[in-house]
This record gives sequence, C-alpha cells and structure tokens, in this order.
Amino acid sequence: MPAPLPPLALNEWFRRSARDLPWRRPGFGAWGILVSEFMLQQTPVTRVIPRLEAWLRTWPSPAALAAATPADAVREWANLGYPRRAIWLHRAAGEIATRHAGRVPDDVEHLLALTGIGDYTARAVAVFAYGKREPVVDTNTRRVIARAVQGRSQPGPPSRGDLAAMAALLPEDDRESAVFNAAMMELGAVICTARAPRCGECPLLDACAWVGAGRPDTGDLRRKQARYEGSDRQARGAVLRALRAAPRHEARTERVVPDWPDAAQRDRAIVSLVDDGLIEAFGDLIRLPGGGPQASSSSESSESASRAGR
Repeated sequence: MPAPLPPLALNEWFRRSARDLPWRRPGFGAWGILVSEFMLQQTPVTRVIPRLEAWLRTWPSPAALAAATPADAVREWANLGYPRRAIWLHRAAGEIATRHAGRVPDDVEHLLALTGIGDYTARAVAVFAYGKREPVVDTNTRRVIARAVQGRSQPGPPSRGDLAAMAALLPEDDRESAVFNAAMMELGAVICTARAPRCGECPLLDACAWVGAGRPDTGDLRRKQARYEGSDRQARGAVLRALRAAPRHEARTERVVPDWPDAAQRDRAIVSLVDDGLIEAFGDLIRLPGGGPQASSSSESSESASRAGR
C-alpha cells in the first residue's frame, strides 16, 4: 500500500526545482498575478511570458487598463487566443478601479464577482498573491490527484469534488499551503505529465497509488478539444488579426480576409465576434471595440470617436 501523500516533501522538491516564472518572483504583485492567470488559461507558458511583460509595461495597474479602450486590450492580446479574455480582463480592471479603489481584492468572494473570474482564477489570486489557505485546482493538479491519490491514469471530467479533494491534502500552515498548491501544479506540468510521466523523478513516487497499482490504464474520459485548423475559432482569429493590422483598426466587411476559403464561415465568425463584444459593426464597417457610438470612414470622424472612447 502506498504511503500517505507527503505535502511537505513535495514543497521541498518545489523549492529546489521550480521553474523561474515571472509570477513566482517576490514582489510581482496581485495585479500581475491576476493578468497572468487570465493569460494562462488554455495558453502555453512560453507564449504568455512575453505578452505578459508587454501588457504590464503598458498597463501596470488596473486603473491604467481601465482608462484604455477595449480595442487597446484586444490589440495588445495579440496571438494569445481566446480573445474574449482580453475583454473580460478590461472589464474586471474597471470593476477593480471603481469597486475596490484600484486594489485587486484578496478574498475569493469578491474576486468571483469580477468579470471573467471563476473558481480557479479567484483562488489562484487569493493564494499566490495574498497567501490565503484555499485549494487551487487546475488540469495539472487534477491529474496528480487522480494518479497519486485515486490510482487512476487520467482524471475524470472537472467537478466541484476536485476542490474538496485538494482541500483535504492542504497543509494547515497558510504559507506551506500556498507552496503546496503551486507544487502540485508544477509536478503535473513537468513530471506527472499526461502522456509520458517521469515517475522515476517524482518526489511522490513511494506514495503514488497509481504506481503502486502497476500504472494501469484506467481510461480517459476527458473531453477532447476540437481541431483548430479549419474551425470557426481559426476564422475568428483571422478576422481579429486583420482588424488589429488595419488602419484605425477598422475595415469594410467584404475586405476582411476576403480570401478565406469558406465565405459563410468567415461571415459566421464576424457575427459571433460582434455577439461576443470583440468587434463592433456599423453598417458594412467593422472595427475593434471602444470607438464610440458610430463609426465613419473619414479620418476626422474616426479620430474623434477614438478620443471619445478613451
């Protein structure tokens, strides 16, 4: 039978072996951690780091971002994907500026009330920015729990039970609890990986229920992500890239990615972007959001609208 999971041993491994990531450095601040958590949702670390650094240089505080336009946020989001996150982050910054005097709140309840923030992000900010004792559960954490505690090769679909499972493992000490949350995520990211776990290097090897059972294949019930190539999501990305590159970030609808192989799909992408608030439509003109109540093809009208949006 495996030994009980040793959280403090995992914490010591993390202190020795953790990757040097910007949001883990002393003094990074709650705003930087909040921005990083928005960006890291379904986006690899290597793509996030340069965009995060550029974002925080441009908008070093929630008030600074709130003073910008939504178009500025979408443009700066660049190639991170899922650009609705940029709109949500912009709205959250405004809410922080007005409701919390520009300070990112430190408790889960107030964080959950902000636009675009769910269980994971709220707890991640409370724990990693403010040292609160809360369970933080991401995909990597769920995989480590599934294997080390439950003896399964892959986790099941996400559920509210994931938070309870993680909470049961937390050390009592607040500081060690925060480290343990980070350590579980790190272990899943670099050692207990989905396809090729490096069990021989794992600090939980002797305590792992899955290894103790002989590493059985217990199946994989996780939802598979739809293919990106040829998808509506790819078409949406192409439209946004075209508008980011266009003068005044606006263009006639028929001139946006006119060579897209499926015109109906392109039009569907434009409609969905309007519905999501990622672009605005004025007749046959579309543009990034935040340009004012109406748009015009003349430079004078566009510049006036841009100033009004700021």
